[in-house]
Amino acid sequence: MIKKTTPFFALLLIFTLSACKETKQKEIEETSLLERKIPNERQVDRFADIQILRYEIKGFDLLSLSQKQLVYFLSQAGLSGRDIIYDQNNAYNLEIRRCLEGIIKAYKGDKESDQWYLFMTYAKQVWFANGIHHHYGMEKFTPKFSQEYFATLLESTNVSISLDAVATIFNKDVDRKRKVKDPNVDMIIASANNFYGEGVTLSMVEDFYKIKIDTLDPYPIEYGLNSTMVLVNDSLKEDVWKSGGKYGKAIDKIIYNLEMASNFAENQDQKAAIDKLIEYYKTGDLRTWDEYSILWAKSTQGDIDWINGFIETYGDAIGKRASYESMVQITDFEASKQMQVVTQNAQWFEDNSPLIESHKKKNVKGVSYKVVQVASESGDASPSTPIGVNLPNNNWIRQDHGSKSVSLGNIIAAYDKASGPGMLEEFAHDSLEISLANKHGYLAGKLHTALHEVVGHASGQINPGIGQPAETLKNYASTLEEARADLVGLYYLMDTKLIELGLITTLDVGKASYDNYIRNGMLTQLIRIDLGKKIEEEHMQNRQLVASWAIEKGEAENVIEKNLRDGKVFYNINNYEKLRAIFGELLREIQRIKSEGDYQAGMKLVENYGVNVDLNTHTQVLERTQPLDKAPYGGFVNPVFVPLINDQGDIMDIKIENNQNFEQQMMYYAEQYSTLE
Repeated sequence: MIKKTTPFFALLLIFTLSACKETKQKEIEETSLLERKIPNERQVDRFADIQILRYEIKGFDLLSLSQKQLVYFLSQAGLSGRDIIYDQNNAYNLEIRRCLEGIIKAYKGDKESDQWYLFMTYAKQVWFANGIHHHYGMEKFTPKFSQEYFATLLESTNVSISLDAVATIFNKDVDRKRKVKDPNVDMIIASANNFYGEGVTLSMVEDFYKIKIDTLDPYPIEYGLNSTMVLVNDSLKEDVWKSGGKYGKAIDKIIYNLEMASNFAENQDQKAAIDKLIEYYKTGDLRTWDEYSILWAKSTQGDIDWINGFIETYGDAIGKRASYESMVQITDFEASKQMQVVTQNAQWFEDNSPLIESHKKKNVKGVSYKVVQVASESGDASPSTPIGVNLPNNNWIRQDHGSKSVSLGNIIAAYDKASGPGMLEEFAHDSLEISLANKHGYLAGKLHTALHEVVGHASGQINPGIGQPAETLKNYASTLEEARADLVGLYYLMDTKLIELGLITTLDVGKASYDNYIRNGMLTQLIRIDLGKKIEEEHMQNRQLVASWAIEKGEAENVIEKNLRDGKVFYNINNYEKLRAIFGELLREIQRIKSEGDYQAGMKLVENYGVNVDLNTHTQVLERTQPLDKAPYGGFVNPVFVPLINDQGDIMDIKIENNQNFEQQMMYYAEQYSTLE
């Protein structure tokens, strides 16, 4: 589609002809009553459904200069790819973001008006979501400022934007959802992301990979992971993301900073992994990516680690193409030591799981687990971040070479520090549930994350001759994988083995975890979606699937009781041991689905239990949470690393500045890391 830059007066004419006076008047009246979001003392910023927080890095000053330089250049490599995630999420994201940033930089008018506040809220939503669609719900943001006001901003700042980009912002029927996971439609055509070119259909892509993929290959690559699928002369082609290819300008900056980081690697294993990652970015060869993933998984020594690349496929409705992400980590040795017992007993957990015997790994290899301090994040990991990670994703690499799991300790601590009272008291069934949560909730959460990442994602094996889950389970693969990992954690949190290992002193920790999981899966997570919408995000689908399936399976014995009190819905677990058995039963079935590639069974599980939301319950949850004024989503500003350089150009030290607010950081990033201009 041709982009045409549009002058202010043409836009103003379009807007004037398309809008009626009554609509404008109503909008003005509504915005004049606007209640502005004011951050509290624990927040950096607060807008829409978002709170922005700040995390601290413990012990950075204790690192050697070489280690600090390694952290610095790895963080620069990550930030150099920041533009990529915007373009992946939608073809107009970068143009729209730059327009918004241009206005913010140049505007000298009234910054106290409702219209400016609404404009800035929209800009912050775009920054937070890495684009114009909600990072979790996937719906396009609807600007609350008027189109005419936008035109005046363009005129007063002399900023230009194309007609197509303007339509993408304001026309509700254009690019409505970034990702559509509905098996009844062509999910590629319906999705507004930029992983597939114009004219590409789901059937074309499926036929393309049927020819390429050998399901009997014991070492399959992750087909499609690092390319845009486009039509060239009516034939499908993978436009590979690499130096000299698509996103080449950004990738060259990534490569430069990785080459600098390689000079400060802590050991030869680290250096070999970084150098192989550089080779991958230069070639775009997915066999090289697998070679890198193996080297990275085996590089477990040293204080510094990283995640960088096209890795997770949650952004693609059919789970093939990966979003760019980066994370730089510093090991928290004291916290990691406490959790090493999980990795040391990984084989015991596998041997004693309720899986079918042929689906268990006979030799769990190379599982490592660390609690880390996040030092920098970018791409799909920022501003919204995970709290735990397990990689690599390729199943045969996990099975043959192992995996690394991390828990982001300072992120978890920052969330915990920022959490205020209210949600637990509103949705817990009784005082006993509240007491369990207050006494054991924090430890329960940490343990569930550890078991999910270390044991859950490393558990189970696929039957010989069965393809990878992305091929066999398609758009349901990610939801089922997350459910499987969650269930492993849930199953073992009520096992006395954890007491024996010294991880807990009472099974009340497991009870607190079960309470929270059912409460969240059935109630509190619903604040994250608009009323009447279905659940499409994989982690949310997974949690409701597990909770609702367990409630149904335990109904005859009243394992989980649904109560109405003063018209409010509550859930109460009457038998934790029986619930554990139910979790084990579902774990066994989901692993069977994955091991056998049973698409129909997987589809039924997700569609029947994980997608649809009871409208009355959803309405009630939103009404109950409104007085609490809780932000359903949270994210972070990153510390800024400042090199201190002498007259000879040598770095003498790296200092941390951690005082930017959200707007300041996003404008700073726009100035420093706009690599795809």
